[in-house]
Order: sequence, then C-alpha cells, then structure tokens
Amino acid sequence: MQRSLSFVVLVAVLATSCVLAVRAVARRTLFPTSEVPVAALPGDLRETTCIAADGALVRLLESAPPAAHARTVVYFHNNRETIEARADLARALAARGLGAVLVEYRGYGRSPGSPTEAGLYLDAEAALDALAARGVGPERVVLWGTSLGSGVAAEMARRGRGARLVLMTPYTSIPELVTNVAPFVPARTLVPDAFDTGSKTSAIGVPTLVIHGDADEIVPFAMGRAIAQAIRGARLFAIAGGRHGDLFAREGPRLYEAVAELAR
Repeated sequence: MQRSLSFVVLVAVLATSCVLAVRAVARRTLFPTSEVPVAALPGDLRETTCIAADGALVRLLESAPPAAHARTVVYFHNNRETIEARADLARALAARGLGAVLVEYRGYGRSPGSPTEAGLYLDAEAALDALAARGVGPERVVLWGTSLGSGVAAEMARRGRGARLVLMTPYTSIPELVTNVAPFVPARTLVPDAFDTGSKTSAIGVPTLVIHGDADEIVPFAMGRAIAQAIRGARLFAIAGGRHGDLFAREGPRLYEAVAELAR
C-alpha cells in the first residue's frame, strides 16, 4: 500500500511537471519576444510612458493630438512586432484626422517584463487610463487589435473602454486556434493564455469592424467570420486573397478608410 501510494504521488508529480513545462513552451511560442527585432524610434512620433497596476512600465508611441472631439485609435499589435513597426499606421490615421496611440506589451522591444494574457490586459488598461486622465475617455477611443492584439482589444471593449472596435485577423480563442492545427492536443489544459474572444462577443456592444483575409494561413477566415456574426451589428471586411501578414500591403488605403469611417 505504501509503495502504491508513493507511485501514485510520483506519477502525479511527473504529470504536473510535464504540464507546467508544456505550458511554459506554449507561452514562449505565443510571445516570441526574443525573436522580434527592435526597430529604431520614429522621430515623428512621441514616446510616452505610464505605469500598469502591477508596477510594470508601459511604453506608448503617439501621433500629434487630433482636433478637439476627434477620436483616438488605440492600437494593439500582433505577437511578432513592436510598436515601432507600426509607425506607418499612426501616420495614416493622423492623415485622416484621427489620433493614434500604439501600445507596447511588457517584454516586447524596449519594454521590460514577461508577457502573459493578464499582463497585456494590465498594459492596455494603463494606456487607456493615461488617455482618460488627459480627457480622452472611452467615448473618444477606437480600440484596434491585430492578430494577438485582437484578443486585447476585444477584452477592453468588453470592459467598456472604447466607443468603436476594430478586430483584424481575429481568432475565437488561442486554444481553439491550436486545436484547429492539432485536434488531438488538450489545448484548454496546456495553453495558459486563452484570449477567449469568442466567449466575450455577446458582451461587446459597440460598432465593430472585423477585417480578415479569406486566404489566411494562420488564423482561419472562418474564425473572423464567426466573430463578426457573433457581435451584434458587426461588419465583416473580407479581403480576397488576403493572407495573415499582407493585409496592409494589399488593401492599406481602403483598410484605413474603413477604420476612419467607423471612427467617424
């Protein structure tokens, strides 16, 4: 009996260790911070910082403030870039009369720390709190998330932190994305950062634009379509032949105009 009990405990310890190891690998895969190059700071954008609720430093890049009462787009990038890589987005929005704030995640680029789902939400909240302190409250905020960032933007919309929402190449959840590739993997157990946008759609009540390429090789187009159908009144902007990383190159001007129209 003593040996049997010891064996059970040993198996439990080994199983737990294996799960923890796999979850650590899953997190490094979702947030490949060591593989993302750090670009030079663009001279035409202003770098500011704020502090998250857990004390983490949050870096922002901002275009010049827009005209009074114009909306500001708060942008959450994908998992393989930094805010410096999206300086062109801030410029394109500024040219259309919108403000732009690019939010950096902890652990990315020049930002210290280690990213997690909860940590990214804290970073986003800190950026939105900083804007609110300047008088740019939720009624003047457009939340825009691309790929990984779509989960952050959706969560902020669920919390009532914006008046408009743009989801570009959104997934229903990270575990479902894993299961789509490897159906045999118990992703709900092994993936620690779920970003479960699909479960939040009924709580999102702001005008929403979903942008997705119908040839996306990373996040299936069907996921973007499902998100658009689940959010009341959402519009789906389908890009014919669009893959996961070429939507700006394919349809940049039309894409920015669609976002500006939503913001107005």
